Amino acid sequence: MSKVVQYLQTPTFRKNLIAAFIAIVCVFLFVYIGLKVYTKHDESIAVPKVKGLHISAAIQALENAGLEYQIDSVYQMDAKPGMVIEQDPEQGFHVKSGRTIYLTIITQVAPEVAFPNIKDKTLIEATAILKNHNLRIGDTSYVADIARDIVLDAQFAGQSIRNGRMIPKGSRIDLVLGNGLGANEVEIPNLIGLPLNEAKFALSGAGLGLGTVTYDPNVTDTATAVISVQSPGIEKGLTSLGAKIDVTLSITAPAPITDAPEGVTTTPKPQVNQTQVNPSIAKPNAQSKPAAPAKSTTTNTPTTKPANNAVGQKKDKENKGNSLGF
Repeated sequence: MSKVVQYLQTPTFRKNLIAAFIAIVCVFLFVYIGLKVYTKHDESIAVPKVKGLHISAAIQALENAGLEYQIDSVYQMDAKPGMVIEQDPEQGFHVKSGRTIYLTIITQVAPEVAFPNIKDKTLIEATAILKNHNLRIGDTSYVADIARDIVLDAQFAGQSIRNGRMIPKGSRIDLVLGNGLGANEVEIPNLIGLPLNEAKFALSGAGLGLGTVTYDPNVTDTATAVISVQSPGIEKGLTSLGAKIDVTLSITAPAPITDAPEGVTTTPKPQVNQTQVNPSIAKPNAQSKPAAPAKSTTTNTPTTKPANNAVGQKKDKENKGNSLGF
């Protein structure tokens, strides 16, 4: 114990103690200054406001401030695509240069969703189903049907859509509903040779709808194409009010057939009338010719022979009476 106390009192111990203290202070100062330089303790940047800006403008603002960014995207039906809806950290928060700012934007391309089954549903039910699938109701039209406000058909981009088809969220769906008045029949208009817009107008005026539209492979300009085939055709005559007519468009309309069908329907009509008139005129002539000899033969023989027989019988009776004395 005495040796330890004596060592602590020696100049060597004091020198070592001072050296150790200086070394500790130097290490502390080195770490303190190094961390201050590394973390840029005295420097800070206020986060600019990028919420509500388009993503391109937000990126430009962050790059000008010397900040990094990371983007996440979500979908909202009524929001503008590419709009920044959230930022972290918020506006005015002081951060170091090079700090990453997290942005949430509205996706530029809407994700797709499977079209639900809404046929034979009421309008209220169909509206709720479409809203749950992030779809919107477009135009509603009514056709003659005994069921009122019942979805008879659903259309997307002017064409009927089948259940399960993948379409972008936020798409507008047109609904065809029944008016509760029942079905009536109307005459099918002739659409052959009409362009598509005129055919739509003609069908609308007739209370019919446009069904599937197909184009001939040779069609290069749809604006000049005309209808070459319609189904059902005018040969059917009548169809239900609100029915759809499928059409096919080609470069030119088919030429009207004038030989076989029209020859059969038009030329026999005067011939039939003539044949119906001629026999009526010819029959009296045909009967009058044989009638003359018939009358002459029948009138001559029956009239003469019975007359001669009657006279002979009368003379015989008179002779018998005379002979008997009457």
